[in-house]
Amino acid sequence: MMHVKIISVGTVKKNSPFYALFETYQKRMHWQIDAVEIDSRKFPTPDAQQEKILDLIPPDYQVFALDERGKTYSSTDFSNIIQDLMHDNQTSVCFIIGGADGLTSEIRKKANFLISFGKQTWPHQLVRVMLIEQIYRTQQILAGHPYHRE
Repeated sequence: MMHVKIISVGTVKKNSPFYALFETYQKRMHWQIDAVEIDSRKFPTPDAQQEKILDLIPPDYQVFALDERGKTYSSTDFSNIIQDLMHDNQTSVCFIIGGADGLTSEIRKKANFLISFGKQTWPHQLVRVMLIEQIYRTQQILAGHPYHRE
């Protein structure tokens, strides 16, 4: 079973539609999903946020940093990456979503994969939903479920 950790700067209020949608996908998952928020009120500077991100990245995890400089993957290509990791017995992955100031070069260098959801800038709350949907889609593709259509 895959273990997925999502680290993101910023919080989502429990009464938010973003929170509800994230929870919907999380409940559908067979894989373990741990979402960790870095509260920008407790870590108000970009440097403090970046240090907290680095502290939260577990050792021996494959790290995916969401960054506008990253590569854009189709859903099938993304699922192939996860499948390859699973075949190599690497079943723990960590996704990092930065705050308004993005990610430092240190975090980008620590990442095994830099991925992008396009050239546009997206609110972190929406990126979380987009990310968990793609993780769910990957799980369904790898299970042979008809959720994904090409």
